[in-house]
Amino acid sequence: MKDGQALCVNNAGGFFLASPECLERLNADHLKESDRSFLQTRGHIPDSRDRLGQAAFAFAKAQRLLRPSQLDYLILVPTLRCNLSCSYCQVSRVSENQSGFDWSEETLSAVLELLDTLETRHIKIEFQGGEPTLRPDLIGRVIEKCARFERREFVICSNLQNVTDELLALFDHPEVFISTSLDGDPATHEHNRTERSDATNQFLANLSMIVRRYGPTKISALPTINPTSPPDIDDLIDSYTRFGLESIFLRPINYQGFARKRHKDAREQGREWREFYERFVRRVIQRNWEDRSRVLEETYFSITLRRIFYPGRERHVDLRSPNPMGIDYIVVDHDGTIYPTDEARMLSRSGVIDLSIGTIESGWDSEARDLLNRYASNEHDPACRQCAFQPYCGRDLVDDIARYGRIDLPRYETEFCRRHMHLFGFVFEMIYDQDPAVRYSLARWLRLPATPTSFGEVLA
Repeated sequence: MKDGQALCVNNAGGFFLASPECLERLNADHLKESDRSFLQTRGHIPDSRDRLGQAAFAFAKAQRLLRPSQLDYLILVPTLRCNLSCSYCQVSRVSENQSGFDWSEETLSAVLELLDTLETRHIKIEFQGGEPTLRPDLIGRVIEKCARFERREFVICSNLQNVTDELLALFDHPEVFISTSLDGDPATHEHNRTERSDATNQFLANLSMIVRRYGPTKISALPTINPTSPPDIDDLIDSYTRFGLESIFLRPINYQGFARKRHKDAREQGREWREFYERFVRRVIQRNWEDRSRVLEETYFSITLRRIFYPGRERHVDLRSPNPMGIDYIVVDHDGTIYPTDEARMLSRSGVIDLSIGTIESGWDSEARDLLNRYASNEHDPACRQCAFQPYCGRDLVDDIARYGRIDLPRYETEFCRRHMHLFGFVFEMIYDQDPAVRYSLARWLRLPATPTSFGEVLA
């Protein structure tokens, strides 16, 4: 932090900023009475005689180490076929006209049978591909089967090149949402994805029609950014606000699928990406302050911020530890193979390593899953235990395997660690920034009813 200050974080994720003088007293164990009072009343050093305080600290730590146990999230891949050929496709898709890459009747039946056996009352299903909307019939069968759940949410991930009446009938369900990609202005999107002006115009027309029909809350979009040639920030933001979209999930090219071959420099995200990311978030903050009729956000920044302040609520898989695989969510591929994550599916499809853990017919309570789960936590990692950000951070074995072919590198030598060290450092810089524009956006991203005077305390 600035001016010699240091961020102090306890094992439960409670934090404060310490002045240089305070750090000297902490290191020398010469705390003033006011120091001890501050640390005790805020739960940083619970008094051994304070049983309630100790219980509260243990509960706060347990919230951050919550291990889900009930399957309630499915990523389903009814087809691997796609009607586009994006250069940075991370899935290793096949062309639209190929056969043998859709669910068979046997696989569909097994998926529907699985839904019948789930004990959860709340279900979330994400349809991935390929381009899943090439098989709206399969999507419809799954949605019908989920009628028994108390709460249902479906996300159809689509490039929105072809929106048929059959597909609109699915979108009409209030519990169905759409996820798509919008890389910026029409020229950028065409260069990255559609390759032809007629295809670009069709996508933009479909996107406009969907926003008019359902409103912007029905749809989310993300851009894939090449850090070596990023778009103009205001142009990118404007391309989203033009459609009423307020959340932008910045994503650098993912080192998966076809992108492994065509964008080899995506293996590591360096200074260019981090500088672009910070400039983008700062520009979003400034635009929110200048025009308070809407609140824009960079999605991953907001997720990280809520991970710090709301332990146990944010289930984003990049930011949880332990990060159990094949427990609360699974991926069912086009051939019925089960993967622990979508990135594991991508690695397997690229021929890098087989990370499957079973099949929809035979189950996935397997030795492969158990092996992955032995290492799905940062709790005992020697490098992570020395890191102030450990309570908020996660563990991503698959990312390490994708980039390095191993999981035993020191954490600080991995792209996952470098990326999140930068991200958490940037988030805490914003937390302690007293600029009213920064505090305004942080309050809205935390879904607060008003803007507090500060988001973190300082021990001087």
